[in-house]
Amino acid sequence: MNLSIDFLGVTFPNPTVLASGILGVTGDSLKNVVRNGAGGVTSKSVWLERHEGHKNPTMMGTESFYINAVGLPDGGIEKAREELGKYLDWEDRAPLIGNIVAGSIADFKSVAEKMAEIGPDIIEVNISCPNVEHEFGKPFACVAADAAEVTKIVKNVSKNIPVIVKLSPNVEDIAAIAVACEKAGADGLVACNTFGPGIVIDIDTAEPVLANKVGGVSGPGIKPLAVKKVMDIASAVKIPVIGMGGVVTGRDVIEFMMAGASLVGIGVGVYYRGASVFEKITEEIEDWVSENGVKNLSEIIGKAL
Repeated sequence: MNLSIDFLGVTFPNPTVLASGILGVTGDSLKNVVRNGAGGVTSKSVWLERHEGHKNPTMMGTESFYINAVGLPDGGIEKAREELGKYLDWEDRAPLIGNIVAGSIADFKSVAEKMAEIGPDIIEVNISCPNVEHEFGKPFACVAADAAEVTKIVKNVSKNIPVIVKLSPNVEDIAAIAVACEKAGADGLVACNTFGPGIVIDIDTAEPVLANKVGGVSGPGIKPLAVKKVMDIASAVKIPVIGMGGVVTGRDVIEFMMAGASLVGIGVGVYYRGASVFEKITEEIEDWVSENGVKNLSEIIGKAL
């Protein structure tokens, strides 16, 4: 059955995409995700220079939610060039989305230029991580003008590679931020990063579980909130959206697509169902499509709008 989706001129064999920061640390790990059925992969957030991230413990999960404060550790763009190069040279690869992050406009420009040289199919701009706020101040995604400025800078140096912008749900009006990015030249949007920050306290020690104390919240419990954010964005812009947030099953993917997402990112699903979650979800989508007489998966995009 054909579940392929055309996204910004790039063909994804199915709508599932590995979310940034999950398993995608090395070229070999990205290959493994594709072998497990992912329609596309996103690199971890790549900084211009090495970035240490937070001390352990950085994450924990329950059956209803997952919380993390990894802090975007990374070896820098030159290390990424080596690892992503290994993946890009692989003949069986699926589309690669190269995720970049920075603490300043100037660094966004520099890291985007270097990521464009590596040659991913799409560049994803992470302006929304809540876990490095103490280092760099409020995320760029929280202010429309800031989000637009970053978008414009990256788009100008992307060498015709499509640029998508990853938004934060922790804003008063995510649609307004989305519109600002669209007007600044974004080719697509990603919604959304983790909610929060939240905190989990160990009642036996009366101490926060995470070393960073607070972290971003994801998991099945936040899925209805994420679906609403996707719907808000898809109703306000004409560019395509990658939806994500608490995706564990094929039905979750279909729900996000009906809310307006063209592709659906999977991160926490790996925690709940293992690396084979992509294959399992794809099979569940195939079953639903067959049962409901859907001839082309793109038919359901935005059906609930």
